Amino acid sequence: MSSLSCSVAVVLAGILRIFWLLMLVYAIASFFPSLQGRWTYFLARIIEPVLNPVRRIVPSAGGLDLAFLVVIILVGYLISAIPRAACVITY
Repeated sequence: MSSLSCSVAVVLAGILRIFWLLMLVYAIASFFPSLQGRWTYFLARIIEPVLNPVRRIVPSAGGLDLAFLVVIILVGYLISAIPRAACVITY
């Protein structure tokens, strides 16, 4: 049973890692308008639904999107915490 939960946790962490990388690419692309195109709209359709609820709670400060920082830090934490919690080895 724990082997299954560990496998699911590792897969979920992998999906979160991909999402984290997509967020990073989305942030970098926002600084370079010449890089933007249809692919940034695709990224926005993936990332913005996660950011919008957080933006309602966390306001921006001086043009800096604090909601983005909150989400990227939280996802980064979950990438390591989920497998650690699910893949506990007991002897």
